[in-house]
Amino acid sequence: MIELRCLQDAHMADVLRIQAACYREIVPESEASLRAKVLASPATCFAAEAAVGMVGYLISAPVRFPDLPALDAPTFQVAADADTLYIHDLAIADAGRGTGAGQAMVRAAFDAARSRGLGKACLVAIQDSVRYWERFGFQSVATPPGRVAVKLASYGVAARLMRAVI
Repeated sequence: MIELRCLQDAHMADVLRIQAACYREIVPESEASLRAKVLASPATCFAAEAAVGMVGYLISAPVRFPDLPALDAPTFQVAADADTLYIHDLAIADAGRGTGAGQAMVRAAFDAARSRGLGKACLVAIQDSVRYWERFGFQSVATPPGRVAVKLASYGVAARLMRAVI
């Protein structure tokens, strides 16, 4: 049985543990970068817990699309004119795979976004995750030129910008 909780500072050691185990194509982000996003929008960040402890997390925050934060940015502020929920990071430990933890956290983030008047979500899909995100209605979109393209490139050559109506 998976229980969702709002992600809190006390979860950061588990976040870093899970992140280190899950990401093989990018350098894991710093604790400061992840914490900045959680502190900026705690109601859109979740921890999935099971009998064995924390098995996953989702970090998301409102943004003004397409102005996404840079990978490993040490600071983050929610834009006053935010129009989109940015799912920055979803990671599930081996112990949480197949439990529905990821789906539950995505649905919870969508609910939190809608309660704040946001009707769209976006993300950067990495590590062959495009098909996973398509199940939630995400579609690949053309990368806007300029700074967004530079930020997207920091996620690797296979990274895909995706957007969905929620």
